[in-house]
Amino acid sequence: MSPRLDFYSAAPNATEILLEQENNLRRQFSKEHPVTITTWELVKLRVSQINQCAYCIDMHCKDALKNGEKSERIVGLSAWRDTPLYSEREQKALAWAELVVSNHAISADEYAQAVSEFGETGLTELTIAINAINSWNRISKAFKPEVGSYQPS
Repeated sequence: MSPRLDFYSAAPNATEILLEQENNLRRQFSKEHPVTITTWELVKLRVSQINQCAYCIDMHCKDALKNGEKSERIVGLSAWRDTPLYSEREQKALAWAELVVSNHAISADEYAQAVSEFGETGLTELTIAINAINSWNRISKAFKPEVGSYQPS
């Protein structure tokens, strides 16, 4: 089977929009924000697990380890509800991510709890971050970059 096209090269302007979105989110989550970089990385990894995106799972595991994440938290992420490894806020972010990715209606109670935890701006930015990794997952699943080829910078 021949490799699929390199989407970065094929559409650099479109890809740059997604990369700039990532950069903007990183800047926001690096400041004093209800969503930290660590939480964002966990959300990206969990959404990639749900979407079964092998390339993104590999990438976000490598990034998380490089940034000091503990391997136990990476391994335990698919069962985050049943382990004490995650803070209450991380658990709420992961729960929100799963709700958004599920494509099911989000109840008024679930929404109210998320707004209470993250605030209006924080919840909006978290939701956009979930949408961003969802987009990357779909792009990677369509174009199938080589799993294992990503090296953190």
